[in-house]
Amino acid sequence: MQYRRLTEQEVDKVWEIERREIVQHVYVMVNDRLQLREQFYDTRGWPEGEEQEYGPVLRACFERGGLFLGAFEGDELAAVSVMDSRPVTDYPKLHQLAFLHVSHGWRGQGLASELYARTRAEAQAMGIAGFYISATSTQRTVEFYLSRGAELSLPPDRELYEKEPDDIHLAHWFY
Repeated sequence: MQYRRLTEQEVDKVWEIERREIVQHVYVMVNDRLQLREQFYDTRGWPEGEEQEYGPVLRACFERGGLFLGAFEGDELAAVSVMDSRPVTDYPKLHQLAFLHVSHGWRGQGLASELYARTRAEAQAMGIAGFYISATSTQRTVEFYLSRGAELSLPPDRELYEKEPDDIHLAHWFY
């Protein structure tokens, strides 16, 4: 596996990542606390319209200097992490970890952990104090971030919460 920054021409490869996943539990916020609930769904790919809506957002992030790290097996993008170059509005010492996805066939091999660690190392080298994470509410996703030191962001960033009110909003302070 080769880890490296994506080139501008590779940004749209993120949509080739296969998001297939069976979800059985999700987290919800109740009185500023996480509560695990049963919820089953079978994700078959990116939600309808996701590429059209977020493709321009990712390209704009790249153009302003966002950090795009990928795990490649040959020409295949197996996993990717994206950290925005802009500080988060309500938490100006944090930068948003905007994207961390591993293709279905590559899950369970440590790619997310490796990309998270590499993105963190680069962020710290830039003097960034931590990540703000607007995480999909699935149990697997939320527990991944919590196990790396992220905590609930209370209150959540107003701008990011408005965009994703069903997400679990986390902050991972590096110090």
